[in-house]
Amino acid sequence: MIERALEKFLFASRWLLAPFYVALVISLFGLMLKALQELWHFVLTAFTASDSDVILGVLALIDLTLTGSLIVIVVFSGYENFVSKIDESVHRDWPDWMSKIDFTGLKLKLFSSIVAISGIQLLKYFMDIRKVSDRDIMWLVAIHLVFVVSGLLMALTDRIGGEGHGSSAPKTPDAAPGAH
Repeated sequence: MIERALEKFLFASRWLLAPFYVALVISLFGLMLKALQELWHFVLTAFTASDSDVILGVLALIDLTLTGSLIVIVVFSGYENFVSKIDESVHRDWPDWMSKIDFTGLKLKLFSSIVAISGIQLLKYFMDIRKVSDRDIMWLVAIHLVFVVSGLLMALTDRIGGEGHGSSAPKTPDAAPGAH
């Protein structure tokens, strides 16, 4: 009886994660405001800006979009993997990927997005390289390479461990298929 009560309490504790996902959704509004500010600045200066400045403006918008997409991926995948399944039949425009990203896929998408965002940041500095010190460029490249290597190592360990998407490792009956 004590064991069942403890298990029920522990299982219910997954709902403590729900406010974190709500906070991430709210952060999307802040990111959207920043994107609108960046767009406004871009539109006002597009005709008088240099080619490099236009490219930097576009890269800033891409960066913000990738970050927003990353938040959406984390919110939906995290909620479905750790809190509760969402009934997709209620939503006519439910994207296919939302039901297919497991924790391994979430980690890989997260690292892929971080590498892409890091690459865009690096490209922004390269576009205006005269204003950046060699030391700063070295650190930016080093940090980007750490992200790339970390992502590759994570993907490799997931593949070796049988956790990858193409894995034929059987699921154990004890494994929770998803929290409801």
